[in-house]
Amino acid sequence: MTQTAETHSTTIHAYEAAHTPLTDLIHDVPSEAWQADSPCDGWTARDVVVHMIDSQYDFLTSHGVDLGPSTREEPDTLAAWDRHSAAIRQAIADDEAMAATFEGHFGTTGVGDTFVRFYVWDMIPHRWDIARSAGRDTTFSPAELDLLEAGIDGFGDALYMDGICQCGVTAPEGADRQTTVLARLGRQA
Repeated sequence: MTQTAETHSTTIHAYEAAHTPLTDLIHDVPSEAWQADSPCDGWTARDVVVHMIDSQYDFLTSHGVDLGPSTREEPDTLAAWDRHSAAIRQAIADDEAMAATFEGHFGTTGVGDTFVRFYVWDMIPHRWDIARSAGRDTTFSPAELDLLEAGIDGFGDALYMDGICQCGVTAPEGADRQTTVLARLGRQA
C-alpha cells in the first residue's frame, strides 16, 4: 500500500512551511543564546534543536530512510541544523520512501503522513521555544494555529505523556488564539 502523489506533495509542502520560519529564526539566534534556558523544562535552546534533529532522524531511519550520520554531535548548532535539514529535504523528495506504510500506534499509516503529523507539527511550537530562549517573539500563522489545534485535539491525553508536552495551563482571560494554543501545550506566553 502506498500514499498518493498528492499526499507526498503535502509532506514536502508541510515541511517547507514549518522549516522556513524555524530556520530563519535559528540563523538569527546569537551564539551565546544557544545555552539559554528554553520554556521546555530542563532544556536549553540548543537542546530543543537537538531534540528535533534526534526525533526526526530516529523516526525516518527506523523506517528505512538513509539520512547519513546524525548531526546531533555537531558543536555548531546552526551547522547541525542546516546539515540535518539538507538530509531531510533529500529524504522527503524520495517518493518511494515517503509513500511507504507501516503499522503504527494509530494503525496502518504512511511514513510521509506520520512525519507531517508528528515531526513537522513539533517544529512549530519549538520555534516559539527557541525564540523565547533568545528573547524574541514569533507569531504563528492562521494555518500553523489550525495545524497545532488539530494536533492537540487529535493527540488527546497522549500529548501529555511523559516526555511529550507539559500538561496544559489556563490561558489568561481574553487571551489571543496563539496564547490559548500555547497554553494548551503547557506554555505560558
